[in-house]
Amino acid sequence: MRSVSNRTRVGLLAGFTAFAAVLSTGSATAASQLNGHWAPFNRCPVDAPAMLAADGVNTIATCISSSSATGSIKLGSSQVPTTKTDLQLGVIQRSDGTTTLVAPPEGALVADSAAIPGGLLGLMCPSGIPFVSAICRQLTDVSLNRVTATIEPAGAPRDFNMAAAFSVGEPILTIPVRIHLKNPFLGDKCYIGSTSNPVLLKPQNATAPSLSLQQFEGNGTPSDTGEMGRYTFSGANQADTAFAVPGASGCGAGLLDWAVNLKTSLPSAAGNNNVKLNDTSTYFGSPYDPASLAPDEGKALSRFWHSAVR
Repeated sequence: MRSVSNRTRVGLLAGFTAFAAVLSTGSATAASQLNGHWAPFNRCPVDAPAMLAADGVNTIATCISSSSATGSIKLGSSQVPTTKTDLQLGVIQRSDGTTTLVAPPEGALVADSAAIPGGLLGLMCPSGIPFVSAICRQLTDVSLNRVTATIEPAGAPRDFNMAAAFSVGEPILTIPVRIHLKNPFLGDKCYIGSTSNPVLLKPQNATAPSLSLQQFEGNGTPSDTGEMGRYTFSGANQADTAFAVPGASGCGAGLLDWAVNLKTSLPSAAGNNNVKLNDTSTYFGSPYDPASLAPDEGKALSRFWHSAVR
């Protein structure tokens, strides 16, 4: 692999200085399966207008992806396992040092649902309140007792610090989220946190990641002379123990909010909650030499991305 040029460092490493991010949603590309080293960026919004407009000199379009297969989140007195989480964003880096984040249309964060241990019985039973006790007595059917929790985006990610991706103990990003609880009795609008009062997660590396650089052809095929470059930060566990959690809302059309809050000790002040993500993988990819693609670096990035779709 040839040495990394100064221009490449602008394209691939400009994000390693801290920057404040403003979320901008465009007509981004839907999730796809991508070839080779493109694979982690299957939701990168390469077709968003701001990304396409990057010229490779004054503005550079890049992709960021971070994922974890397992973890847990503790909210008040309730501990919930997390399954796959996937954070993806496009980044517009400008020559003056300013940046903008561009989200996929479905939001930057996508997560699989996880079952709450104990279900509704564990979430709000037993209860001395007759109305709740009547519900608890009906929870003999597994499907009625089952409660799933899904972490959903609740606002614009901000305070992004790419330098923190390869350090320990420094917040990488602020991610506003809410926890969607689903159960026949709770209904479909039961949330812990909201878009107006979200849970603000600030994950940071609890262990140091391993850093490597991959170079590849526009279609994702590994190549020491390829047009694309990717930094990979792998193997780090991430955590946040300093966020507060608001109370539940919309549970059972609002009639069961207090029951959920009482049993799970919500609202919960900072220091009583935590999130842990195991063995995270973070990727930062852009053209290896953005200036060589001027004035159409963003269009070239989109063309490369589409050529890698399987």
